[in-house]
Amino acid sequence: MKRKFGQFAALALLCAGACTGVSAQQGVSDAEIVLGDILPLTGPPALLGVAHNLGVKAAVAEANAAGGINGRKLRLISEDDGYVPSRTIQGVRKLINSDKVFALTSVSGTAQAQAAMPLIQQTGLPAMAPITTYEGLYKPAIKNVFAVGYDMSNAVEELVARMADRYPGKTWALISQDDDYGENVREGFDRAVKAKKLQVVSTQIYKKGQTDFSSEILKVKQAGAEVLIAGGVLGENVTMVKELERINHKIPVGVTYVSRVPASAKMMGAAAENVYTVDYVYLESSPQGKAFTEKIGKYLSPEEMAKVNRYTYTGYAATRALFDAIGRCGKALTWDCTNAELAKVSNLETGAMTPIGFTATNHLAAPKLFLLKADPAAATYKSVE
Repeated sequence: MKRKFGQFAALALLCAGACTGVSAQQGVSDAEIVLGDILPLTGPPALLGVAHNLGVKAAVAEANAAGGINGRKLRLISEDDGYVPSRTIQGVRKLINSDKVFALTSVSGTAQAQAAMPLIQQTGLPAMAPITTYEGLYKPAIKNVFAVGYDMSNAVEELVARMADRYPGKTWALISQDDDYGENVREGFDRAVKAKKLQVVSTQIYKKGQTDFSSEILKVKQAGAEVLIAGGVLGENVTMVKELERINHKIPVGVTYVSRVPASAKMMGAAAENVYTVDYVYLESSPQGKAFTEKIGKYLSPEEMAKVNRYTYTGYAATRALFDAIGRCGKALTWDCTNAELAKVSNLETGAMTPIGFTATNHLAAPKLFLLKADPAAATYKSVE
């Protein structure tokens, strides 16, 4: 009973000033729609956050260049949470209560979204979630939250299954993180192991923020593992792959789509020779990727273009889905109308990824996945299908 009371008290504090007395039309005037973005713009995760922010900025600039939406120009206010949940809560509260934004184009990472979700859900303003797609965002569907991406556990399951087809009869190892992200990785891995009847010889969990993986990788080698799933985010996976190279245990490695950025492939160098992932975002080298790069180059500076990666694509695509819904609400723009129209987005082509779609009961846009392999020479990834 005490625990439940504590939870309600925490929610009351979180929602102070935001869950009551907020107009459904806040952030909207005759001339303008104000949007908010909460994501990591500093620290190592900024590799994701800055790129995502650029995708949102490009979508906003493109829409404004075309006259806005139903005669209203768009204005973006971005908050840096440094990938720290307490700062996410503070930033979301500021965006809603002080900046009076109409909608959010991002809710940061998994732990960050979990921390801020009670506030976001209670206010009811439209919120896009293209950086993280943990189950709590859409199971069950939340009226005003829409995840653009692929469930992480399902993506890992498919990655393992496809790698198992390419490397039959091999022994497997898993190294994953000690948080909800890592739990999703483990769940997907376990399902694929069961379905494919794989032999697992080593499973290890590391502490979030860990930088030395020499012990874990040595155990992988000593166990005789012939394939590794590296369940880190960015730097952790790079370190694991480089350590495998250092001890001359060159085996296929699977990483989540979170790591599919040029900087990651570049840092791995020649060690990335047998690194695989799955993704739903078009490759930069694909015809779609080249066309997308040319399009956003009209709205971003050369310095900004140097920071573009797959998260620019997802930021742009999710914002386009939001704009599609806002546009169909006409002049009488409200949160309820936008949320209802987002639930009707179907087969939306954004040029950044495979088509986006939601339904009233499914607020996860799960685009089609394809298998990719790192290309060390080009410091990127290439399709292997």
